[in-house]
Amino acid sequence: MKQLTHLIPTWPLCSKPLLGLLIMFSTLGNTHQTFAATVDAAIPQSSLFDVISARAKKLAAEEYIAPKNIELDALNNIDYQDYRSIRFKKDKSVWKDESLYEVQLFHPGFLYKTPVTINTVDSDSKRNRLPFSTNFYQYDSTAAPLKDEIDKSVANMQLGHAGFRLHYPLNTNEYKDEVMVFQGASYFRVVGPNQVYGLSARGLAIDTAEASGEEFPMFKEFWLVKPKPQQTNIVMFALLDSPSVSGAYRFDIDPSTNTAVKVDMQIFARKDVKKLGVAPLTSMFYHGENSTKFFDDYRPEVHDSDGLLTQSQDNKWIWRPLNNPAQLSVTSFSYNNPKGFGLAQRDRDFNNYFDTEAHYHDRPSLWIEPEGEWGNGRVELVEIPTDTETNDNIVSYWVPEKPFKAGDSLKLSYKMTTFNAQLNQHEKARVVRTRIGSAALPGEDNPPPKSHRQFTVDFSGPELNQLSEKLNVIADIQLTTGEVSDVTVQKLPDTFGWRVAFKIAPQDGKPVDMRLSLKLRDKEISEVWSYVWYPNDIK
Repeated sequence: MKQLTHLIPTWPLCSKPLLGLLIMFSTLGNTHQTFAATVDAAIPQSSLFDVISARAKKLAAEEYIAPKNIELDALNNIDYQDYRSIRFKKDKSVWKDESLYEVQLFHPGFLYKTPVTINTVDSDSKRNRLPFSTNFYQYDSTAAPLKDEIDKSVANMQLGHAGFRLHYPLNTNEYKDEVMVFQGASYFRVVGPNQVYGLSARGLAIDTAEASGEEFPMFKEFWLVKPKPQQTNIVMFALLDSPSVSGAYRFDIDPSTNTAVKVDMQIFARKDVKKLGVAPLTSMFYHGENSTKFFDDYRPEVHDSDGLLTQSQDNKWIWRPLNNPAQLSVTSFSYNNPKGFGLAQRDRDFNNYFDTEAHYHDRPSLWIEPEGEWGNGRVELVEIPTDTETNDNIVSYWVPEKPFKAGDSLKLSYKMTTFNAQLNQHEKARVVRTRIGSAALPGEDNPPPKSHRQFTVDFSGPELNQLSEKLNVIADIQLTTGEVSDVTVQKLPDTFGWRVAFKIAPQDGKPVDMRLSLKLRDKEISEVWSYVWYPNDIK
């Protein structure tokens, strides 16, 4: 596994049996056509992915046509509070009292000006398009006048929907919680038991952190397969499109002790892609225990995720604490057929957040587990400077080594799983704290430059914590540049783990890329802590 970190100075923020079905299918994608509530298009579920893939392939061979936005000023001009005042009526839920799952829809408007088409597929493989109707919604407060205005304006036009959310008895048999939501571009969010929404997943990332700007593919149409009354999983399909790529997706959602989502995707390149990001995760890190900048905030930490976790084919685990850098940072971890990667919220102690509204201590962690051979490539981490917690400034994804050129196709599968602080398969000692301070001694007459730092990294794990302090546990520290000094390893009181403390001195203002693990008799007994110190972060 090779690791590369660099800074970017600026951020400019088909087969013949399917052919007949494809022809029929391709006429059903215009959201702005007059709505027909039920379409007699019976496509077996077993063939649906292939049919959508064929449609995506056909799209990729044609010139890109951008989806039309809604042309209703009453919805385009509403603000956040207006949009929040529009609520879906629970008694209008799709499959209400018919299965463990129910579906609620999102109203178009505000930021969501490009409606999507949502279909249901019943047990007879008949497809029904879900209509838009103001009768599905409660317009409260400042949104109250919208109902009549919308009804007058869209009498002969189908608005479509901004997205949807799945409800399922995740935490109690008496109530169906939100378990997954699709809204905006190819973004979707998922939670496990006793978690609240935090980081997002995406269908695809294109040209993230490229100077030419990022492209955001969009799920333009969905097919939700109606589950049987007591069925605990649900299957859905989606069609993705963008100027560069089109594709078909199949999602199999299965909530239990955590929520697992099996994703099958097949994408087609309409034109050359500079950087393809597969299984992208998007999160927020504003400030945390490792922050060196001052934040005027009563909360000690504010973040949806606090680290990137990766697992190599030979079971080497790497933990990279997240940061809110002074300038855009891109870090790459090269792998051949990785076992997994994900963004985690390890710190789940309320006392480290003090936020009774956002519940950052209950945000989900997400693990991406490739299925089959993914070959050579890299897990890339993008950290973007932000001055507010409302910005998602963290992105991570897999970049295949082979370029994705016009006319190419790519078919991959992976499993996405929610977790809390720790994965069951991760048995090595874990990093639980990363803290950074001045390398100067108290009262020192001639202190070192501010860029010289004191690091303390705490590891913990059941087996590690049982080791005697008399054992010679050593710290294996590697730096790409600069110097390390004053390295100590000590066991902490009770069961708080082991601490490695050390100082670093950067060289010629260059970033210091560090790797640290614990060893006992030359055997690695912990995951690898990976961190980059930028001397310019201290002003």
